[in-house]
Amino acid sequence: MKEEPFDYWEFFLVETQRSRAPLYEALTRGVAKDEELKDLAQSVRSGQPPANVLYAAVHYLLLRGNDHELRRLYPNLNEENRSHDMDQAFPLFRDFVTKNRREIASLVRSRVTNTNEVGRSALLHAGFQILARETGNPLHLIELGPSAGLNLIWDRYRIEYRRKAETIVSGPAGAPLTIETELRGAGKPLCGASPQIASRLGLERNPVDLTSAEERDWLKALVWPDHVSRFAKLERALEIASAVTLPIRSGDALELLPEALGEVPSREPVCVYHSFVTYQFSESQRSALDDFLVAASLRRPVWRLALEGSLSGDAPLILYRYDDGKRTKRLLAQCQPHGAWIAWLT
Repeated sequence: MKEEPFDYWEFFLVETQRSRAPLYEALTRGVAKDEELKDLAQSVRSGQPPANVLYAAVHYLLLRGNDHELRRLYPNLNEENRSHDMDQAFPLFRDFVTKNRREIASLVRSRVTNTNEVGRSALLHAGFQILARETGNPLHLIELGPSAGLNLIWDRYRIEYRRKAETIVSGPAGAPLTIETELRGAGKPLCGASPQIASRLGLERNPVDLTSAEERDWLKALVWPDHVSRFAKLERALEIASAVTLPIRSGDALELLPEALGEVPSREPVCVYHSFVTYQFSESQRSALDDFLVAASLRRPVWRLALEGSLSGDAPLILYRYDDGKRTKRLLAQCQPHGAWIAWLT
């Protein structure tokens, strides 16, 4: 049987429906039939998702004060008095792009989707609780692709896992940000005080400079405007991050990883972790990461906590252990990609 060609815009339309994003769903229905806009979106840097970058470019200009009528349709910018007329969404969007094409084209060609979804810290927190319990020692952490580093400080947020009338709490009681996550299924993640961290380091090709208003606004622009609660969490997390120095090294994560791992005392537990990063790797890069950790485990045990997407739309939370040249894999949970829910399996 002959396979149907992959239709990127049809795929993205399904993603907007799955993510309950009616504004982006309406825009995608229009862009999918507009060759000029599709060509503009396709001018992204290699490996970047065209729709995300195009929509973020428009969102960015609106965040920075453009008062075009399109603004009325963005929930995070106009929550109380916004228009709900999705029939007007694409015509207004196209008019906005036409009037601001030079700026939008420049953003599409130059920017990348280095998102930093802080809601994922609720999912990572559950994984690190397991790891800390099993190792019994403070953890050395190396994050691949931390973007702005908001999930480097996952242990500073209070997590509330909620199921009907039940609430399970993890993390510091006095945290300035609380992340609420629906708990599905019968399982419960380990909870309590945040695990002790011996050291933390991020390895990022395109680190976000949080001292730059432009960089902060681009980070915000990558959040889908229908997801108002995500936008609010991001703004609060940016305030928290601005008060600390985040240890992030700039460069190719795979090239920086050997040195970073070598700096951790060999008798202390070290975990490499990543969330929605390796989907941007090539197959050879994913294999290189796995091969390196297998080889490194000949000298010391290494753990890896992975939160990556799947074709089903869920995100499995997987804990790997590399020891003596062998790899074991444990599925801890199935999760919603932005941290809205977790179904604990272990």
